[in-house]
Amino acid sequence: MLCRAIVAALALSGPSFALWPVPKHSSTGNGTLFIDQTVQVTYNGEQVWWTPPNDAPGSPDFAETRIDNQQVTYTAGYVPPSGPHFTSKEIVQGGLSRTFGAIFQQGFVPWMLRQRDSNSEPALGGTRIRTLQIIQTKHDTADTFKPLNGAVNESYALDVDAKGHASLTAPSSTGILRGLETFTQLFFKHSSGTAWYTQLAPVSIRDEPKYPHRGLLLDVSRHWFEISDIKRTIDALAMNKMNVLHLHATDTQSWPLEIPSLPLLAEKGAYHKGLSYSPSDLASLQEYGVHRGVQVIIEIDMPGHVGIDKAYPGLSNAYEVNPWQWYCAQPPCGSFKLNDTNVEKFIDTLFDDLLPRLSPYSAYFHTGGDEYKANNSLLDPALRTNDMSVLQPMLQRFLDHVHNKVRKLGLVPMVWEEMILDWNATLGKDVVAQTWLGKGAIQKLAEAGFKVIDSSNDFYYLDCGRGEWLDFENGAPFDNNYPFLDWCDPTKNWKLMYSHEPTDGVSDDLKKNVIGGEVAVWTETIDPTSLDSIIWPRAGAAAEIWWSGKIDEKGNNRSQIDARPRLSEQRERMLARGVRGTPITQLWCSQVDVHNCESGNY
Repeated sequence: MLCRAIVAALALSGPSFALWPVPKHSSTGNGTLFIDQTVQVTYNGEQVWWTPPNDAPGSPDFAETRIDNQQVTYTAGYVPPSGPHFTSKEIVQGGLSRTFGAIFQQGFVPWMLRQRDSNSEPALGGTRIRTLQIIQTKHDTADTFKPLNGAVNESYALDVDAKGHASLTAPSSTGILRGLETFTQLFFKHSSGTAWYTQLAPVSIRDEPKYPHRGLLLDVSRHWFEISDIKRTIDALAMNKMNVLHLHATDTQSWPLEIPSLPLLAEKGAYHKGLSYSPSDLASLQEYGVHRGVQVIIEIDMPGHVGIDKAYPGLSNAYEVNPWQWYCAQPPCGSFKLNDTNVEKFIDTLFDDLLPRLSPYSAYFHTGGDEYKANNSLLDPALRTNDMSVLQPMLQRFLDHVHNKVRKLGLVPMVWEEMILDWNATLGKDVVAQTWLGKGAIQKLAEAGFKVIDSSNDFYYLDCGRGEWLDFENGAPFDNNYPFLDWCDPTKNWKLMYSHEPTDGVSDDLKKNVIGGEVAVWTETIDPTSLDSIIWPRAGAAAEIWWSGKIDEKGNNRSQIDARPRLSEQRERMLARGVRGTPITQLWCSQVDVHNCESGNY
């Protein structure tokens, strides 16, 4: 029985089992190769060395890198030059530093993935990986580092032969980053503590994503998140080959974004002094993302979800009014006034300050547009109407002004679906539409000619199933809301997310307009203490479908039976690298033949 378990474990440890997300095409053997810091790395013919210090053999405390005959010595956590000007060499140099750090410093002994007390480790002293040749076949441009969807080729080819020679070829530095991430997943730490190995040689992988937009929305207005929390989230996105972090930066609850030309926004709107993001904080986040192939897109929600009345009164309606249900989706309420030139001047000042600081790092700016209620204008002394036929031309003027300003400042607008489907706004076809309500919205938006991002609450809302956060009086309110489920209950577990693809239900002729998806982390009941466990590894389930598609090479729907052990393994990698994701099954299921944990209910 033990021999059978060892054979099964080895058979299941090929790329179709071990790698996440699963590559488009892959093949592997069952040969063993070791890797250590003596591996010689070249990038487009230039020699790169990863060298341990002389006084600590085997401990990768620093590296020496030679690029263009210039030697750079850096710690394992290589910090690239700051600023909005990027080079391919810097991107690859940082990627290599993280790759070797992941293997040598954050590698783990996979006891939790093996039969208990099994002896599946290789004997020490085998063939080593001697070379890693990295070739970038095309030149990056400035747009590589702030790409429009689909503008960057993220494909790569990774080969490791039985003699210990590895090669990674990609047309862009972003593709190289994706290939390096796969390279890290080949290796485990030996229980001796001084060796790292793969049992998959030879390896041949040809890989590329199906969808160009693979993102996560993080709401930083309902709860405060340190820069370190957001950067760790960017690291986790890169580990799963996701490429967008959408920051829902402001809402009626708080305005944590510092705008020097409008200082009262953060001074009056942040939860507490110091709980705000400075211009340098924002630049730091976006630069951090660029170096990991993750574009950080900022959203300032409007015309609804605006709570600026304490900072700049007279520009908004319905701030903190009751009964709030008439004017907004959740308290406190607030929205920009329509048909008001002072609002337009305020937005011009806001955008003239913020957007030029975003445009070096991002191609997009999200202007929100969700959950805007006509009842807000009942409280506007200049309007006093909720007639949508009256308000629609005013909203159209508002959107035209906002989007033209975004374009003028060098970015492409994004909106939530309600502006198009509920308010019938006429928007430029460059605008990217994001949908969260489901029920055929993707098909409708694609038919209207928009590029569409799927964030359906039926599949991709990670905050669902945690219970209602509003309070209820005893009596009828208590009874009517018992047992206090939230509006999008139940929890969207990883299996449900894995069953869904953004193009589900979309006609074949319109699938080209669906550019990908975003999982959403609305943070009414989430803060830094729970962030990692809420997102990971669940978001990775969506990431694999966005990268690899729901249909495998044989034309079959991808199986959760195959995915579950790989996702558990991916979680272990993320744990080793500092991302505290939650388990998706009991540990016993990871230590036995995968089929022993299949359900018997068919």
